[in-house]
Amino acid sequence: MRKLPEVEEAKALMREAAEWSTFTWLWEKRRVREAADRANDALDRLNRSVKAHWNTDLKTAYKNHNSKSNASGSHQPSANGDGSAEIIAFVEKVKAADATARRARATAEETFDRAEREMSTNLAREGCRQAIDSWELHEKAIRRAEAAPGLTKPA
Repeated sequence: MRKLPEVEEAKALMREAAEWSTFTWLWEKRRVREAADRANDALDRLNRSVKAHWNTDLKTAYKNHNSKSNASGSHQPSANGDGSAEIIAFVEKVKAADATARRARATAEETFDRAEREMSTNLAREGCRQAIDSWELHEKAIRRAEAAPGLTKPA
């Protein structure tokens, strides 16, 4: 996966922001939020682009996959053409990585919102660390999606 400039810039800003004083936070919080939004948008675009290059079987399996499992706890390929066991296993891993990244992003956003409500520099610093972690998890999920069997074209 190529490095995205928006994400690298946001990570650098978050690392810098983790050291800011309360006054600097009040003055610069909009810039931090905008950088985070640009990073999230760039990652979302790349994620969609990677998945757009999957073959039809993968796209169908990803779209139709649900988290219901059979009694043994393992997922089975369905008769409706969701794909082979290899495809199902791959889709489960991608879906899990996507879900982990989404949860991390939501946690960071909630922390930033709470920091703003409470005017808490400590919470804002924690939000910076959480945002960086969420982008790294999103990058990991994208790398997992890029490892798709039958990828028609690299993103």
